[in-house]
Amino acid sequence: MTGPDHLDLRRAVIAACRALSRRGLIPGRSGNVSVRVPEGFLITGSGIAYEAMRPEHVVAMDLDGGYRGAVLPSSEWRMHLDLMRTRPEVQAVVHTHSPHATALSCLRIDIPAFHYMVAVAGGPDIRCAAYATFGTAALSRAMLAAMEGRSACLLANHGVVAVGASLAEAVERAAEVETLARQYWIARTLGQPVVLDAAEMAVVLARFRSYGQRRQENDPHAIEMPVRRDQPRRANRRTTRAGPR
Repeated sequence: MTGPDHLDLRRAVIAACRALSRRGLIPGRSGNVSVRVPEGFLITGSGIAYEAMRPEHVVAMDLDGGYRGAVLPSSEWRMHLDLMRTRPEVQAVVHTHSPHATALSCLRIDIPAFHYMVAVAGGPDIRCAAYATFGTAALSRAMLAAMEGRSACLLANHGVVAVGASLAEAVERAAEVETLARQYWIARTLGQPVVLDAAEMAVVLARFRSYGQRRQENDPHAIEMPVRRDQPRRANRRTTRAGPR
């Protein structure tokens, strides 16, 4: 390795890959993971088994499309590069071949708002990108189009891309897309799911700004929380009145 080694981040990328593999989201040697660094980003090497992956197998790339070291980056480096280039808020990218989401991508259908949690991808649906051969610039262009205003999408006949403000967030978003795909699959086997309308999804998306631990004070769309009983009391302020001058 040359240049800054970012050893902790390399190890974090490997840990993320192994976690995704254990969860069945990147079967075999499929999928890839990247994380932003000041010089560009770190990405998994091509075709290396995750259990055998070592820090030197995580490849450093710059935002001009160059890499360092003897290990070739993932064949899908273009998607990671284009997302890092065009989406400054993206700190990590996860690409999976998770079973249910990939199966839906083979039908080339979007995942509609059958469940409010599709908002996890940033919009009222999870789009399926147009098909293009893996590892090509055409695939990256199709992915960018499907990712416009979104933080996850399906890739036709291929898999899933998810991004996040952290590596952990990108991993969990990819996992949530697979959960939604499985739920949608099950619902479709029983009938035609009822899809939430645009007005309701607008409300859901607004509420998602304060979802989880991101609750923002004074947000009119925030979820109402119970009263916190151990909140420290503010000291009473006594108003001091000036005497007659």
